[in-house]
Amino acid sequence: MFSVLQKLKKIVTIRKVLMYGTTMLLKEEAVATLKQFDIGEKFSYLPVLPKASVLIPLFVRGGQLHTLLTLRSQELRTGAGEVCFPGGKRDPSDQDDVHTALREAHEEIGLPPDQVEVVCTLFPVFSKKGLLVSPVVGFIEETFIPALNPSEVSAVFAVPLDLFTREKDHYATHGVAGVTGPLHSFYFRDPASGNQYHIWGLTAMLATLVGALALKKKPEFDVGFDILDPFTFFKKILHKRLSKL
Repeated sequence: MFSVLQKLKKIVTIRKVLMYGTTMLLKEEAVATLKQFDIGEKFSYLPVLPKASVLIPLFVRGGQLHTLLTLRSQELRTGAGEVCFPGGKRDPSDQDDVHTALREAHEEIGLPPDQVEVVCTLFPVFSKKGLLVSPVVGFIEETFIPALNPSEVSAVFAVPLDLFTREKDHYATHGVAGVTGPLHSFYFRDPASGNQYHIWGLTAMLATLVGALALKKKPEFDVGFDILDPFTFFKKILHKRLSKL
């Protein structure tokens, strides 16, 4: 009997080691890939514009990359009830785009800045409200437990990043005014709560971009840009919007 228990403990230990190894490998590969798309100072020439940042938190769960999304509070004056990444407008006291993203994530879901391993800042994009949004990608621990600010966020849920590369739950609308390319949309039912969420617009586009880059996987649907060279596309769109200001 004692021998059997020892064998079971050994099997459990081996499984834990293998799972940890898989987790670290997935994370390391994703980090290495995403760092290649960090913009650095490439857009330092841009004029002073109203800015915002979002944090795209990644973590490994069950051998898969996931991201965290929030459902905006119904109490908000704009975007109430919409799904988005933690983030918001830049404050005068913020040092840079990363600072804005980390501060907002802390305020909205209680994520301490020192618990985020910042990987990169991707190309800035304009929101429907005319804000220049900088997506900041970072890894967090899978064990993080959100502490919601009810005045800003009504729910937080985890989504497998692979969802944003699959045709199954993807919908696209073409010819939307002010949108270059298709307007992406996904429906996701959270197994933890049973709630269904509609992920669309800028949030869906950023999730698709990060999913394709981090997983090194071409989406099963037309994303509207070259996934091998997204920088050129987003730079072109950015300059087109700037020329109209």
